[in-house]
Amino acid sequence: MCGGVGSRFWPFSRNDRPKQFLDFFGTGRSLLQMTVDRILPLIPAENIILVTNASYAGIIREQLPDIRPGNILLEPARRNTSPCICWAAHHIKALDPEAVIVTLPSDHLILKEENFRQILKEGMDFVKQEDRLLTIGLKPISPHTGYGYIQIGRPVEDFPGICKVKSFTEKPNLEMAKIFLESGEFYWNSGMFLWSAKAILNAFNRYDPETAGIFDAGCEFYGTPQEKDFIDRNFPDAPSISIDYAIMEKADNVYVKTADIGWSDLGSWQALYETSPKNREGNVTQGCQVMANNCKDTVFAVQGDKLVVAAGLEGYIVAENDNALLIYPIAEEQKIRQVVNDVRDRFGEKYV
Repeated sequence: MCGGVGSRFWPFSRNDRPKQFLDFFGTGRSLLQMTVDRILPLIPAENIILVTNASYAGIIREQLPDIRPGNILLEPARRNTSPCICWAAHHIKALDPEAVIVTLPSDHLILKEENFRQILKEGMDFVKQEDRLLTIGLKPISPHTGYGYIQIGRPVEDFPGICKVKSFTEKPNLEMAKIFLESGEFYWNSGMFLWSAKAILNAFNRYDPETAGIFDAGCEFYGTPQEKDFIDRNFPDAPSISIDYAIMEKADNVYVKTADIGWSDLGSWQALYETSPKNREGNVTQGCQVMANNCKDTVFAVQGDKLVVAAGLEGYIVAENDNALLIYPIAEEQKIRQVVNDVRDRFGEKYV
């Protein structure tokens, strides 16, 4: 899944080139390219399907020339993850009715890649046997309010590390997140899922019939030249809803594979700060030179070989890209998405 705009990473992440297409770590590879690199030892390129917004077709082909054009599904409108996954499942099922699907966001950092691929192997073995929905769960290290939380239930016999899900809570408030953390029974939902094509489409029909109805109407077109025309006409009618709200919180056949994979979803400046090297004052520098006086725990991320001179900042984001500069407290970064909406309303699309 690589169609999001990543507004919490503004102004680095912009409408015309969101975060999944950026090289955050100076490796020469974008987050999307790193995601594909990570799974290529396990899944051949011809089996990798990319779902993205139609406006990113050119960037995808530029960054991933080895992915054949027929494997790039172009959404004509932004409708969150549920319609994205439903379409992809129909497309894949038309190619292989017995297919097992690994569903991955394109903007995650995973440091323990061998562990990750082993977990995918074990997960695929688990979901191909029965009508099961499997998510990858990660032990929380803070009461983060931007993640979903999974309460683990009974272990599954013969599948170490896999448990039945007792409850699934999407983005709790801080008080509830603290309770979850202290209980030891909850894991972060990574947003990475495994299921068979049949199982996830069954779940759509049971728990999200509105989305299911829109895409079921095109069954005769998937895998044919008429698929794109059907999607262009019908996809915009799909409700904008996440897979977590549409399916995972409701389904009774959800399981979790607990994992240690060195994970960050890189969904925000805070996540970048936590995963980046820091100097002795706890500052992070990305793409610029910095002369900082009495600054602590601050991210300096400025494009274009510029010098940043700052004094007295503690716990701030200083980020500049193209025509926009952000100076904002890291502790309030959850508000940046609304800031972007306010910028759009007041100053227009040119700044977002």
